[in-house]
Amino acid sequence: MLTARTLPAAPPAAPQEPGGGVAVSYPPAVARGRPSRTRTTKRRDRHGRGLRGPLLPSSLPAARTRAERFDDLVLDAVDLLERRWAQELAGVEFAVEDVPPSDPAPWEDDAVPLGRLFPADGTSPARVVVYRRPVETRADEEDLDDLVAEVVIQQVAHLLELPPDDVDPRYPEE
Repeated sequence: MLTARTLPAAPPAAPQEPGGGVAVSYPPAVARGRPSRTRTTKRRDRHGRGLRGPLLPSSLPAARTRAERFDDLVLDAVDLLERRWAQELAGVEFAVEDVPPSDPAPWEDDAVPLGRLFPADGTSPARVVVYRRPVETRADEEDLDDLVAEVVIQQVAHLLELPPDDVDPRYPEE
């Protein structure tokens, strides 16, 4: 994904005990009425059952997020096209963004774009971007792979200046 985030500064780390726990210091004995001590606390939830683990192991397909599955669909569509157009697509970057920018290109109408081609200029290569959220809202789960492939084919056809059915002969069927 082509997103960048700035993370907040991390809080200062708590001192670590040799056993792996975090050292907790209480105020002096005068203030609390009991002797001062350093106690090692275990990391538990409020019911004492310990930390929750993942619901599914990361090796199972259901553990993947919708964004990761969408990225895989785009990569599958690109792989099919690169088999036929490897030389023409050698320097092209393919990317997924969540939503299109709020300022549309001058040639676009008021419709929300599903993908966009950014032609190559002197410093950057051509880039095909597929917008995940608009594509997901327009397709059911079983039709999503077909719509993703269609968007990628349309953008590659625009890049190669060919009709979409010349880029991929299966295009009218999808």
